[in-house]
Amino acid sequence: MSSRTPTAVLGTPATRAEGVDKVTGAARYAVEHTAPGTAYAWPVPADIVRGTVTAVHTEAALAEPGALAVLTHQNAPRLRPGDDPGLAVLQSPQVVHRGQVVALAVADTLEAARACAAAVHVEYAPEPHDVALTPDHPRLYTPEEVNGGYPADRLRGDFDTAYRTAAVHVDAVYRTPPLHNHPLEPHASTAAWDGDRLLTRDSNQGSTSARETLATLFGLDPADVLVVSEHVGGGFGSKGTTRPQLVLAAMAARVVARPVKLALPRQLMPALTGHRAPTVQRVRLGADRDGRISALAQEIATRTSTVQEFVEQAAVPARMMYTSPHSRTTHRVVALDVPTPSWMRAPGECPGMFALESAMDELATACGVDPVELRLRNDPPTDPDSGRPFSSRGLADCLREGARRFGWQHRDPRPAVRREGRLLLGTGVASATYPVLMMPSSAEARAEPGGGFTVRINATDIGTGARTVLAQIAADALGVPLDRVRPLIGRSDLPDASVAGGSSGTASWGWAVDKACRELRGRLDREYGGTAPAGGLTATADNAEGVTAGQQYARHAFGAQFAEVQVDIDTGEARVRRLLGVFAAGRILNPRTARSQFLGGMTMGLGMALLEGSSTDPRFGDHVERDLAQYHLACCADVPAIEVHWIEEHDPHLNPMGSKGIGEIGIVGTAAAVTNALHHATGHRFRSLPVHPDAILTALTG
Repeated sequence: MSSRTPTAVLGTPATRAEGVDKVTGAARYAVEHTAPGTAYAWPVPADIVRGTVTAVHTEAALAEPGALAVLTHQNAPRLRPGDDPGLAVLQSPQVVHRGQVVALAVADTLEAARACAAAVHVEYAPEPHDVALTPDHPRLYTPEEVNGGYPADRLRGDFDTAYRTAAVHVDAVYRTPPLHNHPLEPHASTAAWDGDRLLTRDSNQGSTSARETLATLFGLDPADVLVVSEHVGGGFGSKGTTRPQLVLAAMAARVVARPVKLALPRQLMPALTGHRAPTVQRVRLGADRDGRISALAQEIATRTSTVQEFVEQAAVPARMMYTSPHSRTTHRVVALDVPTPSWMRAPGECPGMFALESAMDELATACGVDPVELRLRNDPPTDPDSGRPFSSRGLADCLREGARRFGWQHRDPRPAVRREGRLLLGTGVASATYPVLMMPSSAEARAEPGGGFTVRINATDIGTGARTVLAQIAADALGVPLDRVRPLIGRSDLPDASVAGGSSGTASWGWAVDKACRELRGRLDREYGGTAPAGGLTATADNAEGVTAGQQYARHAFGAQFAEVQVDIDTGEARVRRLLGVFAAGRILNPRTARSQFLGGMTMGLGMALLEGSSTDPRFGDHVERDLAQYHLACCADVPAIEVHWIEEHDPHLNPMGSKGIGEIGIVGTAAAVTNALHHATGHRFRSLPVHPDAILTALTG
């Protein structure tokens, strides 16, 4: 007789499966596993921007107490060619950016490793360098494609004619600075060799891909590489690809024949773990006097490194966001002597939508149309770029519901008229979007003899609650209470799964888990009367059909964000009083973890608007703001009461759960909502981020 009873688990606010382990310290991170004889490593970064290492003097370093070895390009193990040139660490004397690892000190203790690294002396033959992005840089070129495989340029209709003949014009340039991910847990790894078998613990967003990378670089069978990423303290994209510390730890462990730990110093993370590249974005909108857009152009200039091309798809959202019969969206990039940019939460959408949504606010002002109404008037029935119907498009509902909850109807549209003493007050709105993505993944579900169920999949929980939601998906598919499901994730010897990125994790992993569990449930019912046999029963599945399913639709999540700000006219200090976001993201699988994701994204967007910014020193070629004392993140004192809501959205063209990704959309519109509110408060436009007090004072007193 079946031991299952009907149950509804998805959609409930289940608490985190690992919550108790985290608050009691039982959850262990990459460098919190200390095997007997563990050694410690510390990197030596290049202090030139471009050139050649001519000598590495290690005598004093090796004389330090506890020193074991100093790896350089002359004695480090040789690596096989791989896909990422940035992982060819200590393989060449060439220096391609400041902060590149030119030596690695290994010692008995962490303190000894730092002392050993400090004693290494490196000589260089420096060469001239170029690190400055300008919109007219002579080496700007058109990439073949941008991140996500999108074409760099898209032309639709006759933009020039439509723009020239439009009744109302907006033509503005927006700038975003380099931004850094800075997860709470730094990029960290522990590596050990057992003969020709490599065992590692690594802080990453996908240990399947990390295993493949290590196997390639060290010439190993992937079956002889184990990467464990059971608990990860944040990533925001920067841990989506293998980073140098994992390779360096494995190299050092081979040299000293001991386990080796390496946690990157936070000051080196901007140079070694990717960053969001700066952008210069020209946006032009042409519309009739009622605000209906006839012409839209967004032209991006950005930078990449000299060793590997990475270009954020910042102009891509403009291709589908609003009605635009005549459109030009382009990307230009210049290769500079800087670290290679990489993924950061909502790559492309985040900087691109800041510019587009700022321009939409300017268009609303130029037309004398309410900013919410302007967006509603330009909400397209089908994807303007592809012509495909939307699987669902809840933007209008988000705007209307957000306006209702925020009290938008009481807003005086005139700028710089609300005041409380020396404080100017204003409100702003922006839209948000993020595509629905699906990556190949596989899962295994097992019915245990004791009545429980184990689900195995190499998913990664980077703090999002993925472990909990996957257990909910499994319990729902099996028809059992949540406490009877044990999820196993975060090990490369589990069934292969995709990286935790692109807001694709739950959809990709969940499809495979749901399929495996339903297959298991069917076999239990058909063959065993609903009860597991003495030896247990296992079913496996993948989401192969899901990777290509639904391609006849344009599939996106949408949102609307509203902000109220105050500006001190004496100090120029801007504070956000309140933020409100309403999202259309399919079925919300766990309201508790979903709210956390939306809230976290909006908090990062607040930081992007007012606090976060990095500058590249043209002389020294380095990111100046390299630690949390200089690179300012939003803290509790900066974050007001944030309201998060979502609309009920049924979309049958997604996955078995009916869900869309929620990890990134929260950041997408927030910065523009804040800067649009700043304009409403002060009457001045702020087109460059972050908006610091000096910029506001200059505007107010200029």
